[in-house]
Amino acid sequence: MSSVSDVAIPHILKTYQAELLDEWMREQMASFRSGSKIKEAELRGQSTEFLSLLQQATQSGNVTDIHAPTFGRVRDLLGDLSRSRGIQGFSPLETAAFIFSLKRPLFARIRREMAGDADGLAVVTWSATELLDKLGLFTTEIYQKSREQVIARQQEELLELSTPVVKLWDGILALPMIGTLDSARTQVVMESLLQRIVETEAEVAIIDITGVPTVDTLTAQHLLKTVTAARLMGADCIISGIRPQIAQTIVHLGVDLTDVTTKATLADAFRKALEMTGQGPKLRARS
Repeated sequence: MSSVSDVAIPHILKTYQAELLDEWMREQMASFRSGSKIKEAELRGQSTEFLSLLQQATQSGNVTDIHAPTFGRVRDLLGDLSRSRGIQGFSPLETAAFIFSLKRPLFARIRREMAGDADGLAVVTWSATELLDKLGLFTTEIYQKSREQVIARQQEELLELSTPVVKLWDGILALPMIGTLDSARTQVVMESLLQRIVETEAEVAIIDITGVPTVDTLTAQHLLKTVTAARLMGADCIISGIRPQIAQTIVHLGVDLTDVTTKATLADAFRKALEMTGQGPKLRARS
């Protein structure tokens, strides 16, 4: 059975939409700091569309069930708005204010409409509070997810930038590693290296770990996986940057690198790569 809220709230949204919009706009503009990231005309357009969709959604009754099919277009609008504001650099507070700033105008209108019915006023006010709180939390949740996606994408881009594959010479690639080598980064390293091997038809790939602070069992396993993947693509691998403490750690961990060519420095690895590709005399001739 419909409650007084299921009737009163849609009626107020429809009858006083223009007044609510003007009062809501004043609330929103006041909530933004100077140098707002959104123009008033754009904000008015979003607010007008939201009020119209909200009024349509609440017409079917049960005004607080925002996950009902009737609220689908409302959720879509809030989802698009939250994601765009997250990308534009809005704070969570500024994004949620789109919904919560509607409370004052709506509650004021409810009080005027229900002035002679104290019990009805309490019921409708509570339903309106529940409705806007749920929509506000939905907006914040979408905003947070969009920010997490942006951060994840930036992390992937940073991983790609931190693992450049450089062509040192004909048939010779170098992959300088800096920082910790974990599973996620290993995947990026493999993909970048294998792609470059295919593009350049490289015969030798030098993996330089001079910038890797420590080597543990997991790091060594990641290195071996990368070497194996490169070999499957037809390229030999040389690991350079094996410092004394790194060598001791590898021995202590019992990691078997007997099948992998290792060198202390990148220069030593480059000379070895030239020998492996038969380009030593060519290098001297060019010099």
